Formats: sequence, C-alpha cells, structure tokens
Amino acid sequence: MVGERHQPSMWLESVPEVDILAVAAHPDDIEQTCGGTLIRMAEQGYRCGALDLTAGDMGTRGDPDLRQDESLEAARHLRLKWRGNMHYPDARLENTLAARMTLAGELRRLRPRVLILPYWEGRHPDHVVCSRLGYDAAFLAGLKKLESSTEPHRPFKILYASLYANVTPSFVVDVTRQFDARMAALRAYRSQYGDQPEGSALFPAWREAEERLAAVARFYGNLIGAKYGEPFVMKEAMRVDDIGALGVRSI
Repeated sequence: MVGERHQPSMWLESVPEVDILAVAAHPDDIEQTCGGTLIRMAEQGYRCGALDLTAGDMGTRGDPDLRQDESLEAARHLRLKWRGNMHYPDARLENTLAARMTLAGELRRLRPRVLILPYWEGRHPDHVVCSRLGYDAAFLAGLKKLESSTEPHRPFKILYASLYANVTPSFVVDVTRQFDARMAALRAYRSQYGDQPEGSALFPAWREAEERLAAVARFYGNLIGAKYGEPFVMKEAMRVDDIGALGVRSI
C-alpha cells in the first residue's frame, strides 16, 4: 500500500479535525516561524494543529525520541489540539509519490481550512521540499477518485511562513501578547536551545538565540506598528470588502 512505511505518530489518542494546520520539516520549525500566530488563533477559538515531517534525526543535538517528546511539550505552550510526526527521513526529505499520498491522507483526516507551509525558498533543502510536498499533497487530497478510505478535502487557503525569507510579506500577524508563550515553546526544545558544549560552534547560546529571534520579530512587528510580528506570504490576491476598515497607517 502506498505510504505504508511512514505512519504518523500522534499526540492525542484520536485524530480531531482542525481549522488551522502548520506543516514543517523539523520539530521547532513551526515554533520559530508561526508559533505566535497559532497561539493567537487558538485564543480566538480556532482548533490548531501541527505536523512535523521528520523527527530531526540528523541534527547535531538530540535524538528522534527526545525531540519528539520536546515537540509535545512545546505543543502545550502553543495550545495545539493535535500534533503529529510523519517520520520521513531528515536531511533526505523527498517529494515522492509515497510521501505525497501519505500526507494527503493526513490532510483528509484533519481537514484543515487553512494550511501553513514553509516559504518555498530557503537554505535547508528539507524546508524547500516540505513547501512543495505540502502543496502537492493538498492538491491530491481534494481528488475524488484518489484511492483512500477518507473523504476528499482540500484546504481553502495556503499560507507560507516567511520569517526567514528576504521577501515582502503579504501580511503580518501581531503576536505581541503571544510572544512570551512562543518563546516558552522554543525553550521546550532543551536539546536544541539549552547551553551545552556539543555543537556549540554551530548553535548560539540561548540568550543569544533569544535576542536574535526577538530582533527578527521586532522587525516584522515594526512594519505594522506592533512590538512583535510574524510574516506570511500568499500566492493569490487578498480580497478586501471594506477599504475603510483596513489596518496599519499609511502616513
């Protein structure tokens, strides 16, 4: 059966439907790029979920079991209703038919209206592949004739988290009130952000990492007159029905 090799491990015994689903290549990617947005949406009553495609098993620090445990602790800070891990191969992520079919099955089960993916260009090849793989799986998930035990479903909106892309965002979410909780979610990844000798030449100390992340969030927040912000890109135009209610001052 297509996709049999990579069955997702899940936090929660049942698979609830979610309103918003963020998909990323590695544990802690979501926390860095759109964690504050997920917290804000959860506070507004949306059911939010996260799906990591790999367990980060090729990373310098930590191991797959530890990183998955950390991701579940982080999920609580993010107020997620569901979190899963596909256990695709880290640093060798490929947009194969098997990967697309398995991910399409998860999208059919979770039935998100909004899908958040990584920006389609980046330094890490896994992030680039994840972006395209997520889009292709979303398309497949909506095909009525696709062989599957679940009903077809295609997300209505696909957003791209562009925090680390040098591009003009389509919009920025004010995450000022959610920023501390977002940072608490990142601190849950003690194997990655805890001060330790292993990989010290590659990883900054937590205080330095915290300052860098805050600086980036301050930059995007400044674009909308807020303290902290998270940027997103859409490929389609945004519809506006009331230009008199638009936010952010022009002058």
